[in-house]
Amino acid sequence: MANSISASGSGLDIPTLVSQLVSAARTPTEKRINTAGTTANAKLSAIGQIKSAMTTLQGALEKMSAGADAPSFKATVPSAAGFTASATSKAVAGDYSVEVVRLATAQKLSSAAYAKDAKVGSGTLSIAWGAGKDDSVKVTLGTGATLTDIAAAVNAAAGGKGVTASVVTADDGQHLVFSATATGSAATLAIGASGGDGGLVALTNGAGGGLTQTVAATDALVRVDGFERTSSSNTVSDLVPGVSLALTKAAPGSSYTLNIAGDNSGLKSTITAYVSAYNSVMGTLKATSAYNSTTRTASALTGDSLVRTLQQTLRGQVSANVTGLKDLGIAVDKNGVMSFDAAAFDEAVAADPESVKRLLGKEGLYGASVDKLLDGHLDSIDGTLVLRTESINKQISGLEDQLDKLDARMSKLSDMYTAQFTAMETMIVQMQGSASSLNNLLSSSD
Repeated sequence: MANSISASGSGLDIPTLVSQLVSAARTPTEKRINTAGTTANAKLSAIGQIKSAMTTLQGALEKMSAGADAPSFKATVPSAAGFTASATSKAVAGDYSVEVVRLATAQKLSSAAYAKDAKVGSGTLSIAWGAGKDDSVKVTLGTGATLTDIAAAVNAAAGGKGVTASVVTADDGQHLVFSATATGSAATLAIGASGGDGGLVALTNGAGGGLTQTVAATDALVRVDGFERTSSSNTVSDLVPGVSLALTKAAPGSSYTLNIAGDNSGLKSTITAYVSAYNSVMGTLKATSAYNSTTRTASALTGDSLVRTLQQTLRGQVSANVTGLKDLGIAVDKNGVMSFDAAAFDEAVAADPESVKRLLGKEGLYGASVDKLLDGHLDSIDGTLVLRTESINKQISGLEDQLDKLDARMSKLSDMYTAQFTAMETMIVQMQGSASSLNNLLSSSD
């Protein structure tokens, strides 16, 4: 019976074996890095939520403080009074008797009638306006210019400033109409002609001119509590303190009552918005740091000192001004929820109008302190939330670097294992070759 040695090779699946060994070496470190990355990203998201909520609170505070510093007033005008009114923060509450005696009007000058497309004349028209007639345009017209040509040339030269020109077609023919762009006696037009064939003299309003005034330039006249004001326009400011009157219709001999009263509706809206933003911040701080004892699950920022500091300082500002805030209808319950009582606010402001500014204004006790607090956390350079965000981003970047280095190490480890197993396979094949030769010798000896 012949003796033989088996020569079947190692039979190893080297790629699969190397992959399994590399995976076993990679998994613990990769899991640690990914877990740290998940935690860091969760913290980054939570910080982002807090920053967003506090930015909204900061915006709400700015609007509330601005409203507290600048009181609002409402102007009430009877219908058909011939004027409207708008009040500024400088208005003074009270009733005012207003009589619109006369409206300001803009001058209009019309030429005599011409046949359609009739040739009017050539030369240069000079049109001046303003109190000293210092503003002017000059329009040079060639032979054969019609009213339409003249109107177009005037409008192109003036560009809507001082004067406009138009052609009106009536039963008796075409008329060239010059209109002052501004109302009032100071805006009257002075139109002269020179050169050419002399036909343009008919379009002037000086001595021997042919223009007729169809609408006179007049100044507005309004009386408030017996005091008169003339105005070149139909907008009259500060005859009633802090109020702008827009005159719309003359009603000489008829007086109407203008009522100016404090208007807290806008300020109350900003306070309501601030209260909502405050509750949103406190809710976000609570949600991002909560711990569920039942499921033993922590939130992204559970136990974080920054969250505790924000909660304590925001509550501290309320506690430091609790009486003043409560007088204005702003209170915080035992659960930390802020509320606003508009009725109580109205009563407090009626009793002491300056109380709002003293407490909620930009320099107010509560307004200034909260503004400083928010600036310290939201400053774009050294705010605590910005610095924390930068710190977490650096941590995430570091973890990404660790993953890159892990990839490089595992690539080298894979190459090493592949080389080792390949060498082992080569050695086994060589041994199998030697065994084959020995088997041949044994077979020949038989």
